Amino acid sequence: MHDHSHPPARDPKASRFDRAFAIGIALNTGFVLVEWIFGVMANSLALIADASHNLGDVLALLLAWGAAVLARRRPSARFTYGLRSTTILAALINAALLLLITGGIAWEAVLRFRNPAGVDASVVIWVAALGIAVNTGTALLFMSGRKRDMNLRGAYLHMAADAAVSAGVVAAGLLTLATGWIWLDPVASLAIVTVILLGTWGLLRDATRLALHAVPEGVDPTEVRRYLERQPGVREVHDLHIWGMSTTETAMTAHLVMPEGHPGDEFIARLGVEMNCEFGIAHATLQVEIGSAQRCVLAPDHVV
Repeated sequence: MHDHSHPPARDPKASRFDRAFAIGIALNTGFVLVEWIFGVMANSLALIADASHNLGDVLALLLAWGAAVLARRRPSARFTYGLRSTTILAALINAALLLLITGGIAWEAVLRFRNPAGVDASVVIWVAALGIAVNTGTALLFMSGRKRDMNLRGAYLHMAADAAVSAGVVAAGLLTLATGWIWLDPVASLAIVTVILLGTWGLLRDATRLALHAVPEGVDPTEVRRYLERQPGVREVHDLHIWGMSTTETAMTAHLVMPEGHPGDEFIARLGVEMNCEFGIAHATLQVEIGSAQRCVLAPDHVV
């Protein structure tokens, strides 16, 4: 017999984050245009590099927003879990996009070392200062949701990193203005690359794990097994699988061997609620087995 329990999937804060995505995209698109124009005027690779990075962030926000909208679509006969996994794909694409952008920035910085050029430091400073304000404001829009959703965390990290990068560009501009050292501009560009790589690695790692159906961070499968084994009437737990249906929702299946018979729907419903409260597993599917002479073919741990 199969039973499952899961609460309503609709997020009451969805419209709030839709607004956050819309505002963030509008602000950053405008800033990218400003930064590109003044980067070319000031002959600053650091500004142009940061503009390229911000353009990647605009695309990342669009991907994350699109995935969030698709994840709320109802399941269909073809996509029985709906399109929740698009949030995982978006996180992967965002991380890959950032890595691609950093490669281009690093290459341009190396070329600038070989062929240094003068920079209008005052323009760099004022445009980068505007970037601090824009990126900090956008990051705050996603701050409250960063711990529960990898896509929102990705958006927050993108914007927070941008604010830090802009602060670094301001510092490089001030030093260039004070010393006349034009090599500080490509140095600032390489610092931008380092900041982006440090912020992207964790996102790429976690998104890759979710794409491979690994147990999501924060869920201990050993503790889940022990919790199920402690339930009244449960002699054995096998075929336990835990994976992320999206960047926010965790699913689980398990077989419970209960020789005394099926305990009833109330037991299964209660256990489903407890899985959500104790471990954040919102979609628990449990199969009860009486334990006959013929052992379940899925009982061995190495069998999937």
